[in-house]
Amino acid sequence: IGFTTDPRMARSSPYTTDVARVVNAPIFHVNADDPEAVMYVCNVAAEWRNTFSKDVVVDLVSYRRFGHNEMDEPMFTQPLMYKQIHKQVHMLKKYSDKLLADGTVTLQEFEEEISKYDRICEEAYTRSKDETILHNRHWLDSPWPGFFSPDGEPKMMSCPPTGISEDVLQHIGNVVSSVPVQDFTIHGGLSRILKGRANMIKNRTVDWALAEYMAFGSLLKEGIHVRLSGQDVERGTFSHRHHVLHDQDIDRRTCVPMNHLWENQAPYTVCNSSLSEYGVLGFELGFAMVSPNALVCWEAQFGDFHNTAQCIIDQFISSGQAKWVRHNGLVLLLPHGMEGMGPEHSSARPERFLQMSNDDSDAYPEITDDFEVHQLYDCNWIVVNCSTPASFFHVLRRQILIPFRKPLIVFSPKSLLRLPEARSSFDEITTGTRFRRVIPEEGPAAQNPDKVKRVIFCTGKVYYELAKERKQQDLENEVAICRLEQISPFPFDLVKNETEKYSNAELVWCQEEHKNMGYYDYIKPRFLTVLQNSRPIWYVGRDPAAAPATGNKCTHLAELKRYLDTVFNLQAFEGRNF
Repeated sequence: IGFTTDPRMARSSPYTTDVARVVNAPIFHVNADDPEAVMYVCNVAAEWRNTFSKDVVVDLVSYRRFGHNEMDEPMFTQPLMYKQIHKQVHMLKKYSDKLLADGTVTLQEFEEEISKYDRICEEAYTRSKDETILHNRHWLDSPWPGFFSPDGEPKMMSCPPTGISEDVLQHIGNVVSSVPVQDFTIHGGLSRILKGRANMIKNRTVDWALAEYMAFGSLLKEGIHVRLSGQDVERGTFSHRHHVLHDQDIDRRTCVPMNHLWENQAPYTVCNSSLSEYGVLGFELGFAMVSPNALVCWEAQFGDFHNTAQCIIDQFISSGQAKWVRHNGLVLLLPHGMEGMGPEHSSARPERFLQMSNDDSDAYPEITDDFEVHQLYDCNWIVVNCSTPASFFHVLRRQILIPFRKPLIVFSPKSLLRLPEARSSFDEITTGTRFRRVIPEEGPAAQNPDKVKRVIFCTGKVYYELAKERKQQDLENEVAICRLEQISPFPFDLVKNETEKYSNAELVWCQEEHKNMGYYDYIKPRFLTVLQNSRPIWYVGRDPAAAPATGNKCTHLAELKRYLDTVFNLQAFEGRNF
Protein backbone atom coordinates (compact mmCIF):
# COMPACT_ATOMS: atom_id res chain seq x y z
CA ILE A 1 0.00 0.00 0.00
CA GLY A 2 2.95 2.30 0.56
CA PHE A 3 2.07 3.78 3.96
CA THR A 4 1.25 2.61 7.44
CA THR A 5 -2.23 3.01 8.91
CA ASP A 6 -1.29 2.33 12.50
CA PRO A 7 -1.67 5.69 14.35
CA ARG A 8 1.28 4.87 16.63
CA MET A 9 3.56 4.23 13.67
CA ALA A 10 2.14 7.22 11.83
CA ARG A 11 3.36 9.56 14.54
CA SER A 12 6.88 8.13 14.42
CA SER A 13 7.18 7.66 10.65
CA PRO A 14 8.33 10.71 8.64
CA TYR A 15 7.57 8.77 5.45
CA THR A 16 3.93 8.30 6.42
CA THR A 17 3.59 11.92 7.50
CA ASP A 18 5.05 13.08 4.19
CA VAL A 19 2.61 10.91 2.27
CA ALA A 20 -0.30 12.27 4.25
CA ARG A 21 0.88 15.82 3.62
CA VAL A 22 1.02 15.55 -0.16
CA VAL A 23 -1.75 13.01 -0.88
CA ASN A 24 -5.16 14.68 -0.88
CA ALA A 25 -7.22 11.54 -1.45
CA PRO A 26 -5.46 8.17 -1.79
CA ILE A 27 -7.24 5.75 -4.12
CA PHE A 28 -7.63 2.05 -3.29
CA HIS A 29 -8.50 -0.33 -6.13
CA VAL A 30 -10.03 -3.61 -4.97
CA ASN A 31 -11.92 -6.38 -6.70
CA ALA A 32 -15.53 -6.37 -5.54
CA ASP A 33 -15.78 -10.17 -5.82
CA ASP A 34 -13.33 -10.61 -2.94
CA PRO A 35 -15.36 -9.73 0.21
CA GLU A 36 -12.43 -10.02 2.59
CA ALA A 37 -10.25 -7.76 0.47
CA VAL A 38 -13.08 -5.23 0.33
CA MET A 39 -13.46 -5.28 4.12
CA TYR A 40 -9.72 -4.95 4.60
CA VAL A 41 -9.47 -1.94 2.30
CA CYS A 42 -12.46 -0.28 3.96
CA ASN A 43 -10.80 -0.69 7.36
CA VAL A 44 -7.55 0.74 6.03
CA ALA A 45 -9.43 3.66 4.48
CA ALA A 46 -11.27 4.37 7.75
CA GLU A 47 -7.99 4.35 9.70
CA TRP A 48 -6.40 6.73 7.19
CA ARG A 49 -9.38 9.08 7.49
CA ASN A 50 -9.35 8.98 11.29
CA THR A 51 -5.59 9.40 11.53
CA PHE A 52 -5.02 12.17 8.98
CA SER A 53 -8.53 13.70 8.61
CA LYS A 54 -8.28 13.38 4.84
CA ASP A 55 -10.64 11.86 2.32
CA VAL A 56 -10.11 8.42 0.81
CA VAL A 57 -11.41 6.99 -2.47
CA VAL A 58 -12.23 3.26 -2.58
CA ASP A 59 -12.62 2.06 -6.17
CA LEU A 60 -14.57 -1.19 -6.26
CA VAL A 61 -13.55 -2.95 -9.47
CA SER A 62 -16.60 -4.93 -10.52
CA TYR A 63 -18.61 -6.16 -13.49
CA ARG A 64 -22.20 -7.17 -14.25
CA ARG A 65 -22.39 -10.82 -15.22
CA PHE A 66 -25.62 -10.37 -17.21
CA GLY A 67 -25.10 -6.90 -18.61
CA HIS A 68 -26.48 -3.50 -17.72
CA ASN A 69 -29.97 -4.46 -16.52
CA GLU A 70 -29.51 -8.23 -16.31
CA MET A 71 -31.90 -8.68 -19.25
CA ASP A 72 -29.55 -7.42 -21.95
CA GLU A 73 -27.31 -9.43 -24.23
CA PRO A 74 -23.93 -7.80 -23.50
CA MET A 75 -22.20 -9.91 -26.13
CA PHE A 76 -23.75 -7.64 -28.79
CA THR A 77 -21.37 -4.82 -27.93
CA GLN A 78 -18.66 -6.29 -25.63
CA PRO A 79 -18.02 -9.79 -26.96
CA LEU A 80 -14.41 -10.26 -25.82
CA MET A 81 -15.00 -8.82 -22.36
CA TYR A 82 -18.00 -11.03 -21.74
CA LYS A 83 -16.20 -14.14 -22.96
CA GLN A 84 -13.80 -13.50 -20.07
CA ILE A 85 -16.62 -12.71 -17.64
CA HIS A 86 -18.42 -15.95 -18.49
CA LYS A 87 -15.27 -17.84 -17.50
CA GLN A 88 -15.29 -16.28 -14.03
CA VAL A 89 -16.43 -18.43 -11.13
CA HIS A 90 -19.49 -17.01 -9.36
CA MET A 91 -18.53 -14.95 -6.34
CA LEU A 92 -20.63 -17.02 -3.95
CA LYS A 93 -18.96 -20.24 -5.05
CA LYS A 94 -15.49 -18.68 -5.02
CA TYR A 95 -15.92 -17.36 -1.48
CA SER A 96 -17.68 -20.45 -0.13
CA ASP A 97 -14.96 -22.72 -1.53
CA LYS A 98 -12.38 -20.61 0.31
CA LEU A 99 -14.31 -20.76 3.59
CA LEU A 100 -14.79 -24.53 3.26
CA ALA A 101 -11.14 -25.08 2.37
CA ASP A 102 -9.78 -23.21 5.38
CA GLY A 103 -12.37 -24.73 7.76
CA THR A 104 -14.17 -21.51 8.60
CA VAL A 105 -17.53 -23.21 7.92
CA THR A 106 -18.67 -26.77 7.30
CA LEU A 107 -20.56 -27.90 4.21
CA GLN A 108 -23.67 -28.46 6.34
CA GLU A 109 -23.50 -24.92 7.77
CA PHE A 110 -23.08 -23.48 4.31
CA GLU A 111 -26.04 -25.41 2.87
CA GLU A 112 -28.23 -24.45 5.85
CA GLU A 113 -27.40 -20.78 5.36
CA ILE A 114 -28.22 -20.97 1.65
CA SER A 115 -31.52 -22.74 2.38
CA LYS A 116 -32.38 -20.14 5.03
CA TYR A 117 -31.86 -17.26 2.62
CA ASP A 118 -33.79 -19.00 -0.18
CA ARG A 119 -36.68 -19.55 2.24
CA ILE A 120 -36.74 -15.86 3.21
CA CYS A 121 -36.94 -14.85 -0.45
CA GLU A 122 -39.63 -17.39 -1.32
CA GLU A 123 -41.80 -16.40 1.64
CA ALA A 124 -41.48 -12.71 0.80
CA TYR A 125 -42.42 -13.45 -2.80
CA THR A 126 -45.48 -15.39 -1.72
CA ARG A 127 -46.59 -12.61 0.64
CA SER A 128 -46.21 -10.01 -2.10
CA LYS A 129 -49.07 -11.69 -4.03
CA ASP A 130 -51.49 -11.06 -1.18
CA GLU A 131 -53.55 -8.00 -2.12
CA THR A 132 -54.23 -7.16 1.52
CA ILE A 133 -50.64 -6.03 1.91
CA LEU A 134 -51.42 -3.13 -0.41
CA HIS A 135 -53.92 -1.82 2.14
CA ASN A 136 -51.81 -2.52 5.19
CA ARG A 137 -49.83 0.54 6.26
CA HIS A 138 -47.92 -0.96 9.17
CA TRP A 139 -44.73 -0.37 7.23
CA LEU A 140 -45.46 3.31 6.59
CA ASP A 141 -43.67 4.31 9.81
CA SER A 142 -40.80 5.49 7.67
CA PRO A 143 -39.24 3.92 9.96
CA TRP A 144 -40.27 6.33 12.74
CA PRO A 145 -41.34 4.34 15.81
CA GLY A 146 -44.35 5.89 17.48
CA PHE A 147 -44.82 8.70 14.98
CA PHE A 148 -47.88 7.19 13.30
CA SER A 149 -50.69 5.02 14.68
CA PRO A 150 -50.34 1.20 14.49
CA ASP A 151 -52.24 1.36 11.18
CA GLY A 152 -49.75 3.79 9.72
CA GLU A 153 -52.13 6.76 9.93
CA PRO A 154 -51.52 10.15 11.58
CA LYS A 155 -52.48 10.12 15.24
CA MET A 156 -54.69 13.14 14.61
CA MET A 157 -55.86 15.14 11.62
CA SER A 158 -55.52 18.66 12.91
CA CYS A 159 -52.83 21.28 13.25
CA PRO A 160 -52.72 23.51 16.34
CA PRO A 161 -52.16 27.26 16.04
CA THR A 162 -48.53 28.06 15.32
CA GLY A 163 -48.20 31.35 17.22
CA ILE A 164 -46.10 31.61 20.37
CA SER A 165 -46.26 33.70 23.54
CA GLU A 166 -45.01 37.26 23.66
CA ASP A 167 -42.57 36.31 26.43
CA VAL A 168 -40.88 33.80 24.14
CA LEU A 169 -40.73 36.34 21.31
CA GLN A 170 -39.14 38.93 23.59
CA HIS A 171 -36.65 36.43 24.99
CA ILE A 172 -35.49 35.21 21.57
CA GLY A 173 -35.32 38.79 20.30
CA ASN A 174 -33.18 39.94 23.22
CA VAL A 175 -30.69 37.09 22.78
CA VAL A 176 -30.28 37.42 19.02
CA SER A 177 -29.87 41.19 19.17
CA SER A 178 -26.86 40.82 21.46
CA VAL A 179 -23.68 38.75 21.78
CA PRO A 180 -24.32 35.98 24.34
CA VAL A 181 -20.60 35.36 24.95
CA GLN A 182 -18.23 37.44 27.06
CA ASP A 183 -15.19 39.23 25.57
CA PHE A 184 -16.28 38.57 21.99
CA THR A 185 -15.49 41.25 19.40
CA ILE A 186 -17.91 41.46 16.47
CA HIS A 187 -17.63 43.40 13.23
CA GLY A 188 -18.73 47.02 13.36
CA GLY A 189 -21.29 46.49 10.62
CA LEU A 190 -22.80 43.65 12.59
CA SER A 191 -23.17 45.93 15.61
CA ARG A 192 -25.53 48.10 13.56
CA ILE A 193 -27.53 45.03 12.54
CA LEU A 194 -27.90 43.88 16.15
CA LYS A 195 -28.95 47.39 17.17
CA GLY A 196 -31.58 47.35 14.41
CA ARG A 197 -32.89 44.05 15.71
CA ALA A 198 -33.13 45.43 19.22
CA ASN A 199 -35.16 48.37 17.93
CA MET A 200 -37.53 46.06 16.11
CA ILE A 201 -38.07 43.99 19.25
CA LYS A 202 -38.76 47.19 21.18
CA ASN A 203 -41.38 48.11 18.56
CA ARG A 204 -42.83 44.57 18.52
CA THR A 205 -42.02 43.96 14.87
CA VAL A 206 -40.00 41.39 12.92
CA ASP A 207 -38.34 41.38 9.53
CA TRP A 208 -37.55 38.15 7.64
CA ALA A 209 -34.35 37.38 9.53
CA LEU A 210 -36.02 37.91 12.91
CA ALA A 211 -39.07 35.88 11.87
CA GLU A 212 -36.75 32.99 11.01
CA TYR A 213 -34.99 33.39 14.36
CA MET A 214 -38.37 33.31 16.14
CA ALA A 215 -39.51 30.18 14.31
CA PHE A 216 -36.25 28.32 14.81
CA GLY A 217 -35.74 29.47 18.39
CA SER A 218 -39.24 28.53 19.52
CA LEU A 219 -38.87 25.05 18.01
CA LEU A 220 -35.55 24.61 19.82
CA LYS A 221 -37.34 25.46 23.06
CA GLU A 222 -39.87 22.72 22.28
CA GLY A 223 -37.09 20.12 21.84
CA ILE A 224 -37.01 20.18 18.03
CA HIS A 225 -33.56 19.92 16.47
CA VAL A 226 -33.24 22.55 13.72
CA ARG A 227 -30.72 22.03 10.94
CA LEU A 228 -29.85 24.48 8.14
CA SER A 229 -27.28 23.88 5.41
CA GLY A 230 -26.37 25.37 2.05
CA GLN A 231 -23.92 27.78 0.49
CA ASP A 232 -23.34 30.83 2.74
CA VAL A 233 -26.24 29.98 5.04
CA GLU A 234 -24.36 30.93 8.21
CA ARG A 235 -24.16 34.56 7.13
CA GLY A 236 -26.95 34.37 4.58
CA THR A 237 -26.35 34.98 0.87
CA PHE A 238 -27.71 38.49 1.30
CA SER A 239 -25.97 39.14 4.65
CA HIS A 240 -29.26 39.15 6.51
CA ARG A 241 -29.00 36.10 8.76
CA HIS A 242 -25.70 36.10 10.72
CA HIS A 243 -26.42 32.92 12.66
CA VAL A 244 -22.69 32.46 13.26
CA LEU A 245 -20.73 35.37 14.75
CA HIS A 246 -16.97 35.58 14.19
CA ASP A 247 -14.58 37.12 16.70
CA GLN A 248 -12.67 39.89 14.95
CA ASP A 249 -9.57 39.43 17.13
CA ILE A 250 -9.25 35.66 17.58
CA ASP A 251 -9.03 33.45 14.50
CA ARG A 252 -11.74 30.79 14.15
CA ARG A 253 -13.50 31.78 17.36
CA THR A 254 -17.23 31.76 16.67
CA CYS A 255 -20.52 32.03 18.48
CA VAL A 256 -23.95 30.69 17.47
CA PRO A 257 -26.52 32.78 19.42
CA MET A 258 -29.29 30.29 18.60
CA ASN A 259 -27.53 27.76 20.82
CA HIS A 260 -27.64 30.17 23.76
CA LEU A 261 -31.41 30.65 23.98
CA TRP A 262 -32.47 28.13 26.62
CA GLU A 263 -30.71 25.98 29.17
CA ASN A 264 -32.22 22.67 28.00
CA GLN A 265 -32.93 23.50 24.39
CA ALA A 266 -32.49 21.23 21.38
CA PRO A 267 -29.34 21.83 19.30
CA TYR A 268 -29.23 24.17 16.34
CA THR A 269 -26.97 23.07 13.49
CA VAL A 270 -26.06 25.58 10.79
CA CYS A 271 -23.32 24.79 8.31
CA ASN A 272 -22.04 26.23 5.06
CA SER A 273 -21.88 23.56 2.39
CA SER A 274 -19.67 22.88 -0.60
CA LEU A 275 -20.62 23.98 -4.11
CA SER A 276 -22.51 20.78 -4.80
CA GLU A 277 -26.26 21.20 -4.67
CA TYR A 278 -26.77 17.61 -5.82
CA GLY A 279 -24.63 16.06 -3.09
CA VAL A 280 -25.73 18.33 -0.25
CA LEU A 281 -29.45 18.18 -1.02
CA GLY A 282 -29.22 14.40 -1.23
CA PHE A 283 -27.57 14.30 2.19
CA GLU A 284 -30.19 16.56 3.76
CA LEU A 285 -32.95 14.45 2.22
CA GLY A 286 -31.51 11.42 3.97
CA PHE A 287 -31.11 13.32 7.23
CA ALA A 288 -34.76 14.38 7.14
CA MET A 289 -35.90 10.89 6.23
CA VAL A 290 -34.57 9.45 9.49
CA SER A 291 -35.37 12.51 11.63
CA PRO A 292 -39.12 13.23 11.69
CA ASN A 293 -38.78 15.34 14.82
CA ALA A 294 -36.21 17.69 13.34
CA LEU A 295 -36.73 20.68 11.07
CA VAL A 296 -34.22 20.05 8.27
CA CYS A 297 -33.72 22.95 5.83
CA TRP A 298 -31.57 23.32 2.74
CA GLU A 299 -31.14 26.77 1.22
CA ALA A 300 -29.92 27.42 -2.30
CA GLN A 301 -27.57 30.38 -2.65
CA PHE A 302 -29.98 31.55 -5.34
CA GLY A 303 -33.12 29.62 -6.18
CA ASP A 304 -31.88 29.15 -9.73
CA PHE A 305 -29.11 26.89 -8.47
CA HIS A 306 -31.41 24.05 -7.45
CA ASN A 307 -31.28 22.93 -11.09
CA THR A 308 -27.99 21.12 -10.43
CA ALA A 309 -29.87 18.97 -7.89
CA GLN A 310 -32.84 18.38 -10.18
CA CYS A 311 -32.62 14.59 -10.08
CA ILE A 312 -32.86 14.63 -6.27
CA ILE A 313 -35.97 16.82 -6.54
CA ASP A 314 -37.60 14.87 -9.38
CA GLN A 315 -36.85 11.32 -8.29
CA PHE A 316 -36.87 11.53 -4.51
CA ILE A 317 -38.47 14.66 -3.07
CA SER A 318 -41.54 15.13 -5.27
CA SER A 319 -42.35 11.45 -5.67
CA GLY A 320 -40.79 9.75 -2.66
CA GLN A 321 -44.06 8.99 -0.93
CA ALA A 322 -45.80 7.82 -4.12
CA LYS A 323 -42.96 5.45 -5.02
CA TRP A 324 -41.81 4.20 -1.62
CA VAL A 325 -44.54 5.20 0.87
CA ARG A 326 -42.01 7.28 2.77
CA HIS A 327 -42.82 10.63 4.37
CA ASN A 328 -40.19 13.37 4.41
CA GLY A 329 -40.36 16.86 5.90
CA LEU A 330 -37.37 18.45 4.15
CA VAL A 331 -37.62 22.22 3.62
CA LEU A 332 -36.16 23.85 0.49
CA LEU A 333 -35.52 27.59 0.79
CA LEU A 334 -35.14 28.98 -2.74
CA PRO A 335 -34.45 32.75 -3.08
CA HIS A 336 -36.63 33.96 -5.93
CA GLY A 337 -37.64 37.25 -7.51
CA MET A 338 -37.29 39.34 -10.67
CA GLU A 339 -34.98 42.16 -9.58
CA GLY A 340 -32.86 42.84 -12.64
CA MET A 341 -30.10 40.41 -11.70
CA GLY A 342 -30.16 38.45 -14.94
CA PRO A 343 -31.28 34.97 -16.00
CA GLU A 344 -29.10 32.98 -13.58
CA HIS A 345 -30.00 34.87 -10.40
CA SER A 346 -33.72 35.52 -10.64
CA SER A 347 -35.93 32.44 -10.82
CA ALA A 348 -36.31 29.37 -8.64
CA ARG A 349 -38.48 27.97 -11.45
CA PRO A 350 -41.80 27.76 -9.56
CA GLU A 351 -43.47 26.37 -12.68
CA ARG A 352 -41.46 23.17 -12.35
CA PHE A 353 -42.51 22.53 -8.77
CA LEU A 354 -46.14 23.33 -9.54
CA GLN A 355 -46.17 21.04 -12.56
CA MET A 356 -45.11 18.18 -10.29
CA SER A 357 -47.81 18.92 -7.70
CA ASN A 358 -50.44 16.21 -7.59
CA ASP A 359 -53.66 18.10 -6.84
CA ASP A 360 -56.39 17.89 -9.49
CA SER A 361 -56.99 21.17 -11.32
CA ASP A 362 -60.43 20.14 -12.59
CA ALA A 363 -62.04 18.77 -9.43
CA TYR A 364 -63.44 21.10 -6.78
CA PRO A 365 -62.82 19.30 -3.47
CA GLU A 366 -65.30 18.68 -0.70
CA ILE A 367 -64.79 21.42 1.89
CA THR A 368 -64.90 20.16 5.48
CA ASP A 369 -63.88 21.66 8.82
CA ASP A 370 -60.48 19.98 8.58
CA PHE A 371 -60.08 20.56 4.85
CA GLU A 372 -56.77 22.41 5.20
CA VAL A 373 -54.93 19.61 7.00
CA HIS A 374 -56.50 16.86 4.87
CA GLN A 375 -55.41 18.69 1.75
CA LEU A 376 -51.85 18.83 3.07
CA TYR A 377 -51.97 15.13 3.90
CA ASP A 378 -53.10 14.22 0.37
CA CYS A 379 -50.52 16.34 -1.47
CA ASN A 380 -47.04 15.25 -2.50
CA TRP A 381 -45.45 18.51 -1.35
CA ILE A 382 -46.31 22.03 -0.22
CA VAL A 383 -45.35 25.08 -2.30
CA VAL A 384 -45.46 28.57 -0.76
CA ASN A 385 -44.36 32.08 -1.67
CA CYS A 386 -44.72 34.13 1.48
CA SER A 387 -45.24 37.87 1.25
CA THR A 388 -44.77 38.60 4.97
CA PRO A 389 -42.32 37.54 7.68
CA ALA A 390 -45.32 36.33 9.71
CA SER A 391 -46.29 33.88 6.96
CA PHE A 392 -42.72 32.61 6.82
CA PHE A 393 -42.67 32.17 10.61
CA HIS A 394 -45.93 30.24 10.66
CA VAL A 395 -45.20 27.95 7.72
CA LEU A 396 -41.89 26.87 9.28
CA ARG A 397 -43.58 26.03 12.58
CA ARG A 398 -46.51 24.34 10.83
CA GLN A 399 -44.02 22.06 9.09
CA ILE A 400 -43.28 20.43 12.45
CA LEU A 401 -46.69 20.73 14.12
CA ILE A 402 -48.68 18.91 11.41
CA PRO A 403 -49.07 15.20 12.33
CA PHE A 404 -47.27 13.92 9.21
CA ARG A 405 -44.38 15.01 7.04
CA LYS A 406 -44.40 16.56 3.57
CA PRO A 407 -41.60 18.37 1.70
CA LEU A 408 -41.97 22.16 1.85
CA ILE A 409 -40.84 24.35 -1.05
CA VAL A 410 -40.40 28.01 -0.04
CA PHE A 411 -39.75 30.66 -2.67
CA SER A 412 -37.94 32.95 -0.28
CA PRO A 413 -37.32 36.67 -0.80
CA LYS A 414 -34.30 38.77 -1.64
CA SER A 415 -35.18 42.48 -1.75
CA LEU A 416 -37.99 41.95 0.78
CA LEU A 417 -35.39 41.05 3.38
CA ARG A 418 -34.80 44.76 3.93
CA LEU A 419 -37.99 46.35 2.61
CA PRO A 420 -39.49 48.44 5.46
CA GLU A 421 -43.04 47.60 4.33
CA ALA A 422 -42.28 43.87 4.53
CA ARG A 423 -42.39 43.61 8.30
CA SER A 424 -44.85 41.93 10.62
CA SER A 425 -46.19 42.85 14.03
CA PHE A 426 -45.88 40.59 17.05
CA ASP A 427 -49.67 40.50 16.93
CA GLU A 428 -49.44 38.38 13.76
CA ILE A 429 -47.29 35.66 15.37
CA THR A 430 -48.39 35.52 19.00
CA THR A 431 -50.43 32.78 20.68
CA GLY A 432 -53.53 31.78 18.75
CA THR A 433 -52.35 32.93 15.33
CA ARG A 434 -51.61 30.60 12.42
CA PHE A 435 -50.49 30.46 8.80
CA ARG A 436 -52.84 32.24 6.39
CA ARG A 437 -53.00 30.41 3.06
CA VAL A 438 -54.54 33.48 1.47
CA ILE A 439 -54.21 37.08 2.68
CA PRO A 440 -57.31 38.88 1.41
CA GLU A 441 -57.70 42.57 0.70
CA GLU A 442 -57.95 44.38 4.05
CA GLY A 443 -58.00 48.01 2.89
CA PRO A 444 -60.76 50.34 1.67
CA ALA A 445 -61.75 48.05 -1.21
CA ALA A 446 -62.78 45.32 1.25
CA GLN A 447 -65.28 47.68 2.90
CA ASN A 448 -67.31 48.16 -0.29
CA PRO A 449 -66.79 45.01 -2.39
CA ASP A 450 -69.73 45.78 -4.71
CA LYS A 451 -67.92 48.90 -5.94
CA VAL A 452 -64.65 47.10 -6.68
CA LYS A 453 -63.95 46.94 -10.41
CA ARG A 454 -60.94 44.62 -10.41
CA VAL A 455 -59.47 42.02 -8.07
CA ILE A 456 -55.78 41.28 -8.56
CA PHE A 457 -54.58 37.91 -7.31
CA CYS A 458 -50.83 37.52 -6.88
CA THR A 459 -48.15 35.85 -4.79
CA GLY A 460 -44.88 36.97 -3.23
CA LYS A 461 -42.84 40.12 -3.84
CA VAL A 462 -44.96 41.54 -6.66
CA TYR A 463 -47.62 42.43 -4.07
CA TYR A 464 -45.55 45.35 -2.79
CA GLU A 465 -45.04 46.74 -6.28
CA LEU A 466 -48.77 46.44 -6.91
CA ALA A 467 -49.71 48.07 -3.62
CA LYS A 468 -47.35 50.98 -4.25
CA GLU A 469 -48.64 51.56 -7.79
CA ARG A 470 -52.29 51.30 -6.69
CA LYS A 471 -51.72 53.99 -4.09
CA GLN A 472 -49.97 56.26 -6.58
CA GLN A 473 -52.90 55.92 -8.99
CA ASP A 474 -55.45 56.46 -6.20
CA LEU A 475 -57.27 53.20 -6.96
CA GLU A 476 -57.50 51.77 -3.45
CA ASN A 477 -61.31 51.84 -3.53
CA GLU A 478 -61.65 50.32 -6.99
CA VAL A 479 -58.96 47.63 -6.99
CA ALA A 480 -58.55 44.84 -4.42
CA ILE A 481 -55.36 42.78 -4.09
CA CYS A 482 -55.43 39.22 -2.72
CA ARG A 483 -52.26 37.25 -1.99
CA LEU A 484 -51.85 33.49 -2.30
CA GLU A 485 -49.29 32.61 0.36
CA GLN A 486 -49.77 28.88 -0.27
CA ILE A 487 -49.93 28.03 -3.94
CA SER A 488 -50.02 24.26 -3.77
CA PRO A 489 -52.07 22.52 -2.63
CA PHE A 490 -54.37 25.16 -4.09
CA PRO A 491 -56.57 27.00 -1.54
CA PHE A 492 -59.83 26.33 -3.40
CA ASP A 493 -62.02 27.29 -0.44
CA LEU A 494 -60.41 30.65 0.27
CA VAL A 495 -60.17 31.64 -3.40
CA LYS A 496 -63.88 30.88 -3.74
CA ASN A 497 -64.62 33.15 -0.78
CA GLU A 498 -62.79 36.03 -2.44
CA THR A 499 -64.29 35.58 -5.90
CA GLU A 500 -67.80 35.45 -4.41
CA LYS A 501 -67.15 38.51 -2.28
CA TYR A 502 -66.23 40.55 -5.37
CA SER A 503 -68.86 39.05 -7.65
CA ASN A 504 -69.06 42.15 -9.88
CA ALA A 505 -65.32 42.62 -10.30
CA GLU A 506 -62.97 41.62 -13.08
CA LEU A 507 -60.43 38.97 -11.96
CA VAL A 508 -56.75 39.25 -12.87
CA TRP A 509 -53.70 37.16 -12.06
CA CYS A 510 -50.55 39.30 -11.95
CA GLN A 511 -47.06 37.84 -11.74
CA GLU A 512 -43.58 39.21 -12.34
CA GLU A 513 -42.42 36.05 -14.10
CA HIS A 514 -42.83 35.40 -17.83
CA LYS A 515 -46.18 34.00 -18.93
CA ASN A 516 -44.81 30.53 -19.72
CA MET A 517 -43.14 30.43 -16.30
CA GLY A 518 -44.21 31.25 -12.78
CA TYR A 519 -47.69 30.32 -11.58
CA TYR A 520 -50.24 31.18 -14.27
CA ASP A 521 -50.42 27.79 -15.99
CA TYR A 522 -51.03 26.23 -12.57
CA ILE A 523 -53.56 28.67 -11.12
CA LYS A 524 -55.66 29.33 -14.25
CA PRO A 525 -57.45 25.96 -14.52
CA ARG A 526 -57.98 25.89 -10.76
CA PHE A 527 -59.52 29.36 -10.77
CA LEU A 528 -61.81 28.29 -13.61
CA THR A 529 -62.83 25.25 -11.56
CA VAL A 530 -63.69 27.52 -8.63
CA LEU A 531 -65.62 29.83 -10.97
CA GLN A 532 -67.27 26.92 -12.80
CA ASN A 533 -65.98 28.52 -16.01
CA SER A 534 -68.40 31.43 -15.58
CA ARG A 535 -65.77 34.20 -15.44
CA PRO A 536 -62.24 34.57 -16.83
CA ILE A 537 -59.05 35.10 -14.84
CA TRP A 538 -56.99 37.43 -17.05
CA TYR A 539 -53.19 37.31 -17.16
CA VAL A 540 -50.93 40.30 -16.56
CA GLY A 541 -47.17 39.89 -16.40
CA ARG A 542 -44.15 39.49 -18.62
CA ASP A 543 -44.52 38.01 -22.10
CA PRO A 544 -43.42 34.42 -22.83
CA ALA A 545 -39.66 34.02 -23.08
CA ALA A 546 -36.96 31.36 -23.32
CA ALA A 547 -34.83 32.77 -20.48
CA PRO A 548 -36.19 33.39 -16.96
CA ALA A 549 -35.11 37.05 -16.90
CA THR A 550 -33.40 39.73 -18.94
CA GLY A 551 -29.81 40.65 -18.25
CA ASN A 552 -30.42 44.30 -19.11
CA LYS A 553 -31.51 46.53 -16.22
CA CYS A 554 -33.30 49.03 -18.50
CA THR A 555 -35.26 46.23 -20.16
CA HIS A 556 -36.16 44.86 -16.74
CA LEU A 557 -37.56 48.21 -15.60
CA ALA A 558 -39.43 48.68 -18.88
CA GLU A 559 -41.09 45.27 -18.45
CA LEU A 560 -42.05 46.16 -14.89
CA LYS A 561 -43.62 49.46 -15.97
CA ARG A 562 -45.49 47.78 -18.81
CA TYR A 563 -47.28 45.22 -16.65
CA LEU A 564 -47.98 47.70 -13.84
CA ASP A 565 -49.59 50.02 -16.39
CA THR A 566 -51.69 47.15 -17.73
CA VAL A 567 -52.84 45.74 -14.42
CA PHE A 568 -54.23 49.12 -13.30
CA ASN A 569 -55.75 50.00 -16.66
CA LEU A 570 -59.37 49.14 -15.87
CA GLN A 571 -60.23 49.10 -19.59
CA ALA A 572 -57.40 46.76 -20.58
CA PHE A 573 -59.64 43.74 -21.19
CA GLU A 574 -62.74 45.42 -22.58
CA GLY A 575 -64.02 43.67 -25.68
CA ARG A 576 -61.85 40.60 -25.19
CA ASN A 577 -63.54 37.23 -25.50
CA PHE A 578 -63.36 34.63 -22.75
